[in-house]
Amino acid sequence: MTDKKIYILAIESSCDDTSAAVLCNAKVLSNVVATQEIHKQYGGVVPELASRAHQQNIVPVVHQALAKANIDKKQLSAIAFTRGPGLMGSLLVGTSFAKSLALGLDIPLIEVNHMEAHILAHFIDDENGASPTFPFLGMTISGGHTQIVKVSDHFTMEVLGETLDDAVGEAFDKSAKLMGLPYPGGPLVDKYARLGNPSAFDFPKPKVDGLNFSFSGLKTSILYFLQRETQKNPNFVAENINDICASVQHTILEILMEKLHMTVEQTGIKEVAIGGGVAANSGIRARLKEAEETLGWKTYIPKFEYCTDNAAMIGIVGYLKFEKGQFTDQSVAAKARYAIGS
Repeated sequence: MTDKKIYILAIESSCDDTSAAVLCNAKVLSNVVATQEIHKQYGGVVPELASRAHQQNIVPVVHQALAKANIDKKQLSAIAFTRGPGLMGSLLVGTSFAKSLALGLDIPLIEVNHMEAHILAHFIDDENGASPTFPFLGMTISGGHTQIVKVSDHFTMEVLGETLDDAVGEAFDKSAKLMGLPYPGGPLVDKYARLGNPSAFDFPKPKVDGLNFSFSGLKTSILYFLQRETQKNPNFVAENINDICASVQHTILEILMEKLHMTVEQTGIKEVAIGGGVAANSGIRARLKEAEETLGWKTYIPKFEYCTDNAAMIGIVGYLKFEKGQFTDQSVAAKARYAIGS
Protein backbone atom coordinates (compact mmCIF):
# COMPACT_ATOMS: atom_id res chain seq x y z
CA MET A 1 0.00 0.00 0.00
CA THR A 2 1.11 3.52 -0.71
CA ASP A 3 2.43 6.02 1.86
CA LYS A 4 0.69 8.79 -0.05
CA LYS A 5 -2.64 10.03 1.33
CA ILE A 6 -5.43 9.03 -1.04
CA TYR A 7 -8.78 10.68 -0.26
CA ILE A 8 -11.82 8.82 -1.62
CA LEU A 9 -15.35 10.22 -1.54
CA ALA A 10 -17.74 7.25 -1.70
CA ILE A 11 -21.44 7.29 -2.57
CA GLU A 12 -23.93 4.47 -1.93
CA SER A 13 -27.53 4.64 -3.19
CA SER A 14 -28.51 1.09 -4.16
CA CYS A 15 -31.76 0.86 -2.19
CA ASP A 16 -33.33 3.16 0.41
CA ASP A 17 -30.30 4.51 2.29
CA THR A 18 -28.41 7.52 0.94
CA SER A 19 -24.84 7.33 2.21
CA ALA A 20 -21.57 9.19 1.68
CA ALA A 21 -18.19 8.51 3.25
CA VAL A 22 -14.69 9.90 3.07
CA LEU A 23 -11.70 7.59 3.42
CA CYS A 24 -8.04 8.44 3.74
CA ASN A 25 -6.44 5.33 2.26
CA ALA A 26 -8.15 2.44 4.13
CA LYS A 27 -9.21 4.52 7.14
CA VAL A 28 -12.75 5.89 7.43
CA LEU A 29 -12.88 9.61 8.25
CA SER A 30 -16.67 9.90 7.97
CA ASN A 31 -19.59 7.62 7.12
CA VAL A 32 -22.96 9.40 6.91
CA VAL A 33 -26.20 7.51 6.27
CA ALA A 34 -29.64 9.07 5.68
CA THR A 35 -32.32 6.43 6.23
CA GLN A 36 -35.63 6.89 4.44
CA GLU A 37 -38.48 6.60 6.94
CA ILE A 38 -41.27 6.96 4.35
CA HIS A 39 -41.25 3.25 3.41
CA LYS A 40 -42.43 2.09 6.87
CA GLN A 41 -46.03 3.09 6.12
CA TYR A 42 -45.99 0.89 2.98
CA GLY A 43 -44.45 -2.18 4.64
CA GLY A 44 -41.51 -2.26 2.21
CA VAL A 45 -39.35 -0.16 -0.09
CA VAL A 46 -41.25 1.72 -2.82
CA PRO A 47 -38.71 2.25 -5.65
CA GLU A 48 -40.14 5.53 -6.96
CA LEU A 49 -40.25 7.08 -3.49
CA ALA A 50 -36.73 5.82 -2.80
CA SER A 51 -35.26 7.54 -5.87
CA ARG A 52 -37.01 10.83 -5.00
CA ALA A 53 -35.67 10.70 -1.45
CA HIS A 54 -32.14 10.05 -2.77
CA GLN A 55 -32.43 13.21 -4.88
CA GLN A 56 -33.36 15.19 -1.77
CA ASN A 57 -30.70 13.61 0.45
CA ILE A 58 -27.59 13.24 -1.68
CA VAL A 59 -26.29 16.84 -1.62
CA PRO A 60 -26.67 17.34 2.17
CA VAL A 61 -25.30 13.86 2.90
CA VAL A 62 -22.16 14.44 0.77
CA HIS A 63 -21.74 17.90 2.29
CA GLN A 64 -21.98 16.41 5.81
CA ALA A 65 -19.50 13.63 4.99
CA LEU A 66 -16.91 16.14 3.75
CA ALA A 67 -17.50 18.41 6.76
CA LYS A 68 -17.19 15.54 9.28
CA ALA A 69 -13.98 14.37 7.60
CA ASN A 70 -12.71 17.98 7.63
CA ILE A 71 -11.83 17.60 3.94
CA ASP A 72 -12.32 20.12 1.14
CA LYS A 73 -13.62 18.61 -2.10
CA LYS A 74 -10.51 19.92 -3.86
CA GLN A 75 -8.43 17.49 -1.77
CA LEU A 76 -10.30 14.45 -3.12
CA SER A 77 -8.29 11.94 -5.16
CA ALA A 78 -11.27 10.09 -6.66
CA ILE A 79 -14.99 9.41 -6.33
CA ALA A 80 -16.25 5.85 -5.85
CA PHE A 81 -19.92 4.97 -6.32
CA THR A 82 -22.24 1.97 -6.33
CA ARG A 83 -22.92 0.99 -9.94
CA GLY A 84 -25.14 -1.96 -8.94
CA PRO A 85 -26.86 -4.21 -8.15
CA GLY A 86 -29.91 -2.46 -6.75
CA LEU A 87 -33.00 -0.43 -7.61
CA MET A 88 -32.42 1.28 -10.95
CA GLY A 89 -33.96 4.63 -9.95
CA SER A 90 -31.88 4.76 -6.76
CA LEU A 91 -28.68 3.76 -8.54
CA LEU A 92 -29.22 6.43 -11.21
CA VAL A 93 -29.20 9.19 -8.57
CA GLY A 94 -25.86 8.10 -7.09
CA THR A 95 -24.28 7.31 -10.45
CA SER A 96 -25.29 10.64 -12.01
CA PHE A 97 -24.12 12.63 -8.99
CA ALA A 98 -20.76 10.82 -8.84
CA LYS A 99 -20.15 11.30 -12.58
CA SER A 100 -21.01 15.00 -12.44
CA LEU A 101 -18.86 15.71 -9.39
CA ALA A 102 -15.88 13.75 -10.76
CA LEU A 103 -16.19 15.63 -14.06
CA GLY A 104 -16.42 18.99 -12.29
CA LEU A 105 -13.40 18.27 -10.07
CA ASP A 106 -11.49 16.56 -12.92
CA ILE A 107 -10.67 13.51 -10.78
CA PRO A 108 -11.02 9.77 -11.48
CA LEU A 109 -14.32 7.91 -11.18
CA ILE A 110 -14.44 4.37 -9.70
CA GLU A 111 -17.39 2.00 -10.07
CA VAL A 112 -18.08 -0.48 -7.27
CA ASN A 113 -20.15 -3.66 -7.11
CA HIS A 114 -22.37 -3.37 -4.02
CA MET A 115 -22.08 -7.08 -3.15
CA GLU A 116 -18.30 -7.14 -3.49
CA ALA A 117 -18.22 -4.11 -1.18
CA HIS A 118 -20.08 -6.00 1.56
CA ILE A 119 -17.32 -8.62 1.46
CA LEU A 120 -14.41 -6.16 1.20
CA ALA A 121 -15.72 -4.05 4.11
CA HIS A 122 -13.52 -6.35 6.22
CA PHE A 123 -10.46 -4.56 4.80
CA ILE A 124 -11.37 -1.18 6.31
CA ASP A 125 -8.51 -0.11 8.58
CA ASP A 126 -10.12 -0.41 11.99
CA GLU A 127 -8.21 -0.52 15.25
CA ASN A 128 -10.39 -3.39 16.58
CA GLY A 129 -10.75 -5.51 13.47
CA ALA A 130 -8.52 -8.00 11.68
CA SER A 131 -8.86 -8.66 7.95
CA PRO A 132 -9.33 -12.18 6.55
CA THR A 133 -6.47 -13.82 4.65
CA PHE A 134 -6.90 -15.17 1.11
CA PRO A 135 -8.53 -17.42 0.18
CA PHE A 136 -11.58 -17.05 2.42
CA LEU A 137 -15.32 -17.65 2.22
CA GLY A 138 -17.57 -14.61 2.14
CA MET A 139 -21.26 -15.00 3.01
CA THR A 140 -23.38 -12.01 1.98
CA ILE A 141 -26.73 -12.03 3.75
CA SER A 142 -29.08 -9.10 3.19
CA GLY A 143 -32.59 -8.06 2.21
CA GLY A 144 -31.85 -8.59 -1.47
CA HIS A 145 -29.09 -11.19 -1.57
CA THR A 146 -27.91 -14.46 -0.05
CA GLN A 147 -24.63 -15.78 -1.44
CA ILE A 148 -21.57 -17.81 -0.49
CA VAL A 149 -18.51 -16.55 -2.33
CA LYS A 150 -14.96 -17.89 -2.58
CA VAL A 151 -12.65 -14.87 -2.34
CA SER A 152 -9.19 -15.58 -3.79
CA ASP A 153 -8.03 -11.95 -3.73
CA HIS A 154 -9.60 -8.49 -3.57
CA PHE A 155 -10.95 -8.74 -7.11
CA THR A 156 -11.15 -12.48 -7.77
CA MET A 157 -14.44 -13.83 -6.44
CA GLU A 158 -16.51 -16.87 -7.38
CA VAL A 159 -20.13 -17.39 -6.30
CA LEU A 160 -20.39 -20.97 -4.95
CA GLY A 161 -24.03 -20.82 -3.84
CA GLU A 162 -26.92 -18.37 -3.81
CA THR A 163 -30.64 -18.14 -3.14
CA LEU A 164 -32.98 -19.51 -5.77
CA ASP A 165 -35.85 -17.25 -4.65
CA ASP A 166 -36.18 -15.00 -1.58
CA ALA A 167 -33.11 -13.54 0.11
CA VAL A 168 -32.61 -14.28 3.80
CA GLY A 169 -33.38 -10.69 4.84
CA GLU A 170 -36.59 -10.89 2.85
CA ALA A 171 -37.49 -14.12 4.70
CA PHE A 172 -37.02 -12.32 8.02
CA ASP A 173 -39.05 -9.27 6.96
CA LYS A 174 -41.88 -11.26 5.36
CA SER A 175 -42.13 -13.57 8.38
CA ALA A 176 -42.31 -10.50 10.62
CA LYS A 177 -45.07 -9.04 8.44
CA LEU A 178 -47.09 -12.26 8.80
CA MET A 179 -46.84 -11.79 12.57
CA GLY A 180 -48.10 -8.21 12.27
CA LEU A 181 -44.74 -6.61 13.06
CA PRO A 182 -43.87 -3.28 11.37
CA TYR A 183 -41.30 -2.89 8.58
CA PRO A 184 -38.38 -3.52 8.71
CA GLY A 185 -39.24 -6.60 10.74
CA GLY A 186 -35.92 -8.47 10.73
CA PRO A 187 -34.41 -6.61 13.70
CA LEU A 188 -37.67 -7.11 15.67
CA VAL A 189 -37.62 -10.86 15.02
CA ASP A 190 -34.06 -10.89 16.38
CA LYS A 191 -35.11 -8.85 19.42
CA TYR A 192 -38.06 -11.10 20.35
CA ALA A 193 -36.10 -14.27 19.50
CA ARG A 194 -33.67 -13.56 22.32
CA LEU A 195 -36.55 -13.93 24.79
CA GLY A 196 -38.08 -17.07 23.27
CA ASN A 197 -37.58 -20.83 22.95
CA PRO A 198 -36.07 -21.74 19.56
CA SER A 199 -37.47 -25.29 19.85
CA ALA A 200 -41.04 -24.22 20.61
CA PHE A 201 -42.30 -24.67 17.05
CA ASP A 202 -40.92 -26.79 14.22
CA PHE A 203 -40.69 -25.39 10.68
CA PRO A 204 -39.51 -27.43 7.67
CA LYS A 205 -36.15 -26.74 6.08
CA PRO A 206 -36.18 -26.77 2.25
CA LYS A 207 -34.20 -29.47 0.48
CA VAL A 208 -32.01 -27.71 -2.09
CA ASP A 209 -29.17 -29.41 -3.93
CA GLY A 210 -25.60 -28.16 -3.68
CA LEU A 211 -24.74 -24.92 -1.94
CA ASN A 212 -27.81 -22.95 -3.04
CA PHE A 213 -30.54 -21.64 -0.73
CA SER A 214 -34.32 -21.36 -0.83
CA PHE A 215 -36.52 -19.43 1.59
CA SER A 216 -39.88 -19.10 -0.18
CA GLY A 217 -41.16 -22.48 1.07
CA LEU A 218 -40.30 -21.59 4.65
CA LYS A 219 -42.27 -18.35 4.35
CA THR A 220 -45.29 -20.31 3.07
CA SER A 221 -45.08 -22.84 5.91
CA ILE A 222 -44.98 -19.99 8.46
CA LEU A 223 -48.05 -18.43 6.80
CA TYR A 224 -50.06 -21.70 7.01
CA PHE A 225 -48.88 -22.33 10.58
CA LEU A 226 -50.02 -18.89 11.75
CA GLN A 227 -53.36 -19.18 9.93
CA ARG A 228 -54.01 -22.57 11.51
CA GLU A 229 -53.09 -21.49 15.05
CA THR A 230 -54.97 -18.17 14.97
CA GLN A 231 -58.13 -20.00 13.89
CA LYS A 232 -57.91 -21.95 17.14
CA ASN A 233 -56.82 -18.94 19.21
CA PRO A 234 -57.13 -15.39 17.79
CA ASN A 235 -54.51 -14.18 20.30
CA PHE A 236 -51.98 -16.88 19.41
CA VAL A 237 -49.38 -14.55 17.86
CA ALA A 238 -49.51 -11.96 20.64
CA GLU A 239 -49.30 -14.65 23.34
CA ASN A 240 -46.43 -16.54 21.67
CA ILE A 241 -44.50 -13.81 19.80
CA ASN A 242 -41.15 -14.56 21.50
CA ASP A 243 -41.32 -18.32 20.84
CA ILE A 244 -42.52 -17.85 17.24
CA CYS A 245 -39.68 -15.42 16.48
CA ALA A 246 -37.12 -17.67 18.19
CA SER A 247 -38.32 -20.70 16.19
CA VAL A 248 -38.38 -18.81 12.88
CA GLN A 249 -34.92 -17.37 13.49
CA HIS A 250 -33.55 -20.75 14.56
CA THR A 251 -34.80 -22.35 11.32
CA ILE A 252 -33.34 -19.60 9.12
CA LEU A 253 -29.99 -19.79 10.88
CA GLU A 254 -29.95 -23.59 10.57
CA ILE A 255 -30.40 -23.23 6.80
CA LEU A 256 -27.52 -20.74 6.58
CA MET A 257 -25.16 -22.70 8.82
CA GLU A 258 -25.81 -26.05 7.13
CA LYS A 259 -24.79 -24.62 3.75
CA LEU A 260 -21.78 -22.90 5.30
CA HIS A 261 -20.67 -26.21 6.87
CA MET A 262 -20.99 -27.90 3.48
CA THR A 263 -18.94 -25.16 1.82
CA VAL A 264 -16.14 -25.39 4.38
CA GLU A 265 -16.04 -29.19 3.94
CA GLN A 266 -15.98 -28.98 0.14
CA THR A 267 -13.39 -26.21 -0.14
CA GLY A 268 -11.27 -26.89 2.93
CA ILE A 269 -11.32 -23.12 3.62
CA LYS A 270 -11.96 -22.36 7.29
CA GLU A 271 -11.83 -18.57 7.19
CA VAL A 272 -15.37 -17.19 6.97
CA ALA A 273 -16.36 -13.52 6.67
CA ILE A 274 -19.97 -12.32 6.66
CA GLY A 275 -21.48 -9.10 5.33
CA GLY A 276 -24.83 -7.50 4.56
CA GLY A 277 -27.67 -6.26 6.75
CA VAL A 278 -28.47 -9.68 8.27
CA ALA A 279 -24.85 -9.83 9.53
CA ALA A 280 -26.15 -7.52 12.30
CA ASN A 281 -28.38 -10.36 13.56
CA SER A 282 -27.29 -11.49 17.04
CA GLY A 283 -28.14 -15.13 16.30
CA ILE A 284 -25.87 -15.50 13.27
CA ARG A 285 -23.07 -13.72 15.14
CA ALA A 286 -23.41 -16.16 18.04
CA ARG A 287 -23.49 -19.20 15.73
CA LEU A 288 -20.31 -18.08 13.94
CA LYS A 289 -18.50 -17.49 17.22
CA GLU A 290 -19.62 -20.96 18.31
CA ALA A 291 -18.21 -22.46 15.07
CA GLU A 292 -14.94 -20.67 15.76
CA GLU A 293 -14.68 -22.32 19.18
CA THR A 294 -15.92 -25.82 18.28
CA LEU A 295 -14.85 -26.31 14.64
CA GLY A 296 -11.63 -24.31 14.46
CA TRP A 297 -13.02 -21.79 11.98
CA LYS A 298 -11.69 -18.25 11.88
CA THR A 299 -14.67 -15.94 11.56
CA TYR A 300 -14.89 -12.25 10.71
CA ILE A 301 -17.94 -10.20 11.63
CA PRO A 302 -18.10 -6.51 10.62
CA LYS A 303 -18.99 -3.67 12.95
CA PHE A 304 -22.71 -2.92 12.93
CA GLU A 305 -22.30 0.27 10.88
CA TYR A 306 -20.57 -1.70 8.10
CA CYS A 307 -23.29 -4.42 7.94
CA THR A 308 -26.20 -2.42 6.56
CA ASP A 309 -25.83 -0.40 3.35
CA ASN A 310 -23.16 2.26 3.86
CA ALA A 311 -20.67 4.23 1.79
CA ALA A 312 -17.60 3.27 3.83
CA MET A 313 -17.62 -0.19 2.25
CA ILE A 314 -17.86 1.46 -1.19
CA GLY A 315 -14.92 3.65 -0.23
CA ILE A 316 -12.61 0.79 0.73
CA VAL A 317 -13.20 -0.84 -2.66
CA GLY A 318 -12.61 2.56 -4.25
CA TYR A 319 -9.26 2.83 -2.48
CA LEU A 320 -8.21 -0.72 -3.46
CA LYS A 321 -9.15 -0.01 -7.09
CA PHE A 322 -7.37 3.37 -6.99
CA GLU A 323 -4.18 1.59 -5.96
CA LYS A 324 -4.49 -0.63 -9.05
CA GLY A 325 -5.49 2.23 -11.38
CA GLN A 326 -8.89 0.65 -12.07
CA PHE A 327 -10.86 3.72 -13.11
CA THR A 328 -14.17 4.14 -14.96
CA ASP A 329 -14.94 6.55 -17.77
CA GLN A 330 -17.90 8.92 -18.03
CA SER A 331 -19.86 6.53 -20.28
CA VAL A 332 -20.57 4.24 -17.31
CA ALA A 333 -24.24 3.45 -16.62
CA ALA A 334 -25.98 2.04 -13.54
CA LYS A 335 -26.74 -1.71 -13.59
CA ALA A 336 -29.71 -3.06 -11.61
CA ARG A 337 -28.33 -6.59 -12.10
CA TYR A 338 -24.59 -6.75 -11.58
CA ALA A 339 -23.08 -10.13 -10.76
CA ILE A 340 -20.05 -10.55 -8.52
CA GLY A 341 -16.91 -10.99 -10.61
CA SER A 342 -18.42 -9.45 -13.76
